[in-house]
Amino acid sequence: MTGIICLDKPCDMTSFMAVKRASRILGVKKAGHTGTLDPMATGVLVIMLGHCTRFIELLPEHRKSYTARVKLGITTDTLDITGEVLSESEVDVTLEQLLSVAENYKGEIMQTPPMYSALKKEGERLYDLARKGIEIERESRKITIENLKIYDFNGTEFSMDVTCSAGTYIRSLCDDIGRELGCGAVMTSLRRTEANGFSIEKSVTLEELEKLVSENRVDEVITPVETALMSYPEICVSKPQANRFQNGGTLGYERLHGDFPVGIYRVYSPDREFLGLGEIHTEKGDLTVRRVLVKE
Repeated sequence: MTGIICLDKPCDMTSFMAVKRASRILGVKKAGHTGTLDPMATGVLVIMLGHCTRFIELLPEHRKSYTARVKLGITTDTLDITGEVLSESEVDVTLEQLLSVAENYKGEIMQTPPMYSALKKEGERLYDLARKGIEIERESRKITIENLKIYDFNGTEFSMDVTCSAGTYIRSLCDDIGRELGCGAVMTSLRRTEANGFSIEKSVTLEELEKLVSENRVDEVITPVETALMSYPEICVSKPQANRFQNGGTLGYERLHGDFPVGIYRVYSPDREFLGLGEIHTEKGDLTVRRVLVKE
């Protein structure tokens, strides 16, 4: 089975375990996700199946969307409600103050990744270091918050919808807002509603996936890998070129029909069969193979 499935990950399950469960249901030996969700988080987990896993590292960076619930007046070591409480304080925050502070986090901002994250330092995950009581300096990096909507504020808790660039930590965003308000804050729930161009409406639960498999209808929720690669421009090659490309061969730039700038392209045969991704090198005068979609 080759393609993409969009899973609505349940709460209290790691992304790794969710992929493993989905693989077992589908009877697929090889699968991988395109972006980790915290165990407490639910929502869109994009899973590449079979030979599609070879394209994961070449997926374009897409924006992601989340819905989070936030509690004021508390901080934890993990920046969410599952962690060890570090401080508690009284909350005296108005909606106007909350909205004003939230405005400061829209657009391009610098964010420091949390210690409890899957990032690596010298080959070791930060969360493994954190569990050993080791805290290291993390370099802040630029992220983009395209949209941040605050609602359902009851004086101590609120919800927010966030659309952001890849690599944004919603837990850190909650913590930053809480610190600026002077009372602290933790994330109490998180649901990813969009990732890699796939929305929650296109996602299925593990239970729904089992039902589809039992009814022999799983094809209804399998998406071709090229769908996740549509932001790359395309090149259509001749039949002989298609054969050469599928065998890993380089194609001469002068024999391609058109003027193609340097970059990565979706490559198609004359009958519109997706062959894989190729990269144009005008200085070398060729199109090289980046990934070939292996036929089952």
